[in-house]
Amino acid sequence: MDLLKVTELNKSYGKKAILKNINLDCKVGEIIGIFGRNGTGKSTLLKLIFGTVKADSILIKINSEIISQKDVIQSKRIGYLPQDTFLPKERVVREIIPLFFPNGDDQDKIFYSPQVSSFEKIKIGKLSLGQLRYLELLIIGNLNHTFLMLDEPFSMIEPIYKDVIKGLLLELKKSKGIILTDHYYNDVLEITDKNFVIKDTEKIEILDKDDLVKYEYLNSNE
Repeated sequence: MDLLKVTELNKSYGKKAILKNINLDCKVGEIIGIFGRNGTGKSTLLKLIFGTVKADSILIKINSEIISQKDVIQSKRIGYLPQDTFLPKERVVREIIPLFFPNGDDQDKIFYSPQVSSFEKIKIGKLSLGQLRYLELLIIGNLNHTFLMLDEPFSMIEPIYKDVIKGLLLELKKSKGIILTDHYYNDVLEITDKNFVIKDTEKIEILDKDDLVKYEYLNSNE
């Protein structure tokens, strides 16, 4: 079973430390949730692993293979879902699919999804947030990445699509390892196998919602 191992991760901006000595493991078949208040570095953590933000130090290994941070994207072993869409807003959904999947059988996996078939003739920019997020996840989930970094997959989407996306992520974890961040903690806790909160530059394992209160991510009345 493939294992992503990140160690010795450090990131500062000027004299301000954002993340200190972070170590994180994720294996195929596992969904890991990362919580943290705004500005604590949870999104930065995903970008550091994906290689779009330069770390002060980081060691990335998949199984026994060391992957340089600058080579992560080229290796195609790790996929990344940013907060902002990566799809061109003026293109129709059915035009987008072949750009990512030249093979007809691979295209069918997307086109024959009940959700996608209902909006395949709509422009990307006209999709609801839930439709857009589902389409993005379906695309990167069907590419050949072994591990996925997902930055706020539930943010601002309609409730019906939260359930659809949770189902998709549980299906994807059968063949991939997933690390995600989001403020919709109930949705995250429902599908994750392990959870951590970032507080004062450090990563702390949490077991439940009470721990989110304990480490001041949530107020006691939430």
